Amino acid sequence: MSQVTTTDLYEVTMALSYLRENMRAPATFSLFVRGLPSGRGFLVAAGLEPALDYLARFQVGRTDAQEFAEVLGRPVKDLEPLRGLTFDGQVRAVPEGRLVFAGEPLLEVTAPLPQAQLVETYLISLLCHQTTVAAKAARCVIAADGRPLVDFSLRRSHGPDAGMQAARLCALVGFAGTSNVAAASRYGIPASGTMAHSYIETFPSEEDAFRAFARAHPGPVTFLVDTYDTDHGVDTAARVLADLRRGPGCAIRLDSGDLGTLAHRARTALDTAGLRDVRIIASGGLDEYAVTTLVRDGAPIDVFAVGTKVGVAADAPYLDAAYKLVEYDGTPVMKLSSGKATAPAPKQVFRRPGLRDLIGMANEQPPEGTEPLLRTVMLGGLRTEPPDTLDAARARFEADLAQLPETARRIENPVAPVPAVSTRLSVLTTVVRHKIEARMRAGRQSPGDRP
Repeated sequence: MSQVTTTDLYEVTMALSYLRENMRAPATFSLFVRGLPSGRGFLVAAGLEPALDYLARFQVGRTDAQEFAEVLGRPVKDLEPLRGLTFDGQVRAVPEGRLVFAGEPLLEVTAPLPQAQLVETYLISLLCHQTTVAAKAARCVIAADGRPLVDFSLRRSHGPDAGMQAARLCALVGFAGTSNVAAASRYGIPASGTMAHSYIETFPSEEDAFRAFARAHPGPVTFLVDTYDTDHGVDTAARVLADLRRGPGCAIRLDSGDLGTLAHRARTALDTAGLRDVRIIASGGLDEYAVTTLVRDGAPIDVFAVGTKVGVAADAPYLDAAYKLVEYDGTPVMKLSSGKATAPAPKQVFRRPGLRDLIGMANEQPPEGTEPLLRTVMLGGLRTEPPDTLDAARARFEADLAQLPETARRIENPVAPVPAVSTRLSVLTTVVRHKIEARMRAGRQSPGDRP
């Protein structure tokens, strides 16, 4: 199925109407998050790279037009105006890895109106899912306080594609590896994995299972020790590891029970056996809240494997995001709906030290000492620079995280910074609002809330 048809029906009907009305002037749409989810002090911009890939290859083909016609119950000839439509517009966006806050545009699209409209749904889907998962993973990095994390989310993600995205996003914010073989291969992420309880259960004893696994894998091995009795499993693993003498890199994995208490007992058993270099890996329903507790309580866990709750961003699985028209044919526009009003005109985010952001107009001069966040990443439907790398995105994330206020870093009850609004943007918003309200009072309806 073409990605072009992965859209909401009203995008198709609006784009078709624009074309028939010859409304092809440039339109700017701004994609932003209205408010941060409860329990979030920041978001991590993510999803831009696949979004640019999508826009670069966007083209309505013959089969797309046929599919549109079929779902609309209309003759194919009625959909012919859409056929051959490509994206040849401009994209300005916040690079992946930057920390962002409510009201700040993640991305702005400027293109002929039918094009800018038709790509809305796919862009929202890409950026919202990936931004919320990246923020969840980033909070785990904060909670782990320097200990390595591994992504185990694939089997519980909302489909294989979401699992691939989660593995990439976890790597973007600093995870050390992933269990996802395809993601490890595609993105150059270290692969990490052990064994399942079913593997242990197929052998006469845990010791038989551990020795068989070691025979198949000559390097460092990790043994899952909680299939039956955890303390017994640790003792058995210690005996086998002492016999193997595989050296640094070997580990045991705890996957259930009171992980903190079990980790303390396991560490004592391993140290007593002379295996101080054998690491303890913990998994089983972990997220930033559980990891924070384990770290705070001094659990001797060396690596945290997090999966389900991060891959689906369990406590905040969606963003209240919008893709709103802010300018058409050179005229600023805005929405006045209660609770959903928008600011007009293309925008820029000016970042000051300490992530004290200022949302202004795109054509404003950057205030002294600020850094504009949105960059032009596509012109004429083509990328302006080579594809970004995970290493570059991770470096941006780490630099922003180092400046994030402690109140926003908190795992419990964080307080998100609130961006300021420039004087020019505030004045324009007031002017456009007053013009719209004046027309409404005069009883003159103006399509699109255009001043």
